[in-house]
Amino acid sequence: MSNSILLETSGLCVNYGRVEAIHKVDIRIRQGEIVTVIGPNGAGKTTLLSALMGLLPARGEVRYQGQLTQGKLSVDALVARGLVLVPEKRELFGSMSVADNLLLGAFARHRRGDREHKKTLDEVYAIFPRLAERRTQEAGTLSGGERQMLAMGRALMAKPTLLMLDEPSLGLAPLIVKEILRIVVQLRGMGVSILLVEQNARAALQVADYGYVLENGSVAVENEAKALLNDPRVIESYLGLGGSHSIAA
Repeated sequence: MSNSILLETSGLCVNYGRVEAIHKVDIRIRQGEIVTVIGPNGAGKTTLLSALMGLLPARGEVRYQGQLTQGKLSVDALVARGLVLVPEKRELFGSMSVADNLLLGAFARHRRGDREHKKTLDEVYAIFPRLAERRTQEAGTLSGGERQMLAMGRALMAKPTLLMLDEPSLGLAPLIVKEILRIVVQLRGMGVSILLVEQNARAALQVADYGYVLENGSVAVENEAKALLNDPRVIESYLGLGGSHSIAA
């Protein structure tokens, strides 16, 4: 596993009007890692992903593959360099088939003259056999778990180096969550680095290499994922029954 840093933030801040949603966040993702950001609803997790993707103005520094990104690289340029986001809402085209939704994920590659999308499509079907079975079905008729698989499959069509997943387990049954996270681990084995944003702290920490706990827009604690699973503060706030969802409290 290479230890080179793929994405790094330094003093990252994001404001909504006068409200600071993200305050001086420093995170680091190395090549070949699954890094998770956990925390309660409203902690700033989705805002962080949006800032990393260049969808929100931010202060501080974001470096991807060693290059400063804010104001220098468009969202399209970041995607072309392999930074891909699967948003929480999944944003599929319900009246289009599974296959057509997947092919849309390769559109930017096609525009750049890359004609390898048929090979990538076969790879995605190998990872998600259920999508292969339903390739002609309208996306709007899929179950929640299948829609999440389709959103991830479409992102993989862009050949990501770093795949950012926003709450992939949201609204899914425990067995389906297990399946989705098994695929996340499989992707790491295929050379894709993962930034996994999750409210399901236990599930995320069980598959991650490193974790950050975000509270009120700031990093409250960070450590190797195994250590966070055994950290009394994390257990009490996020892994116990009826946790307080606050380490700082």
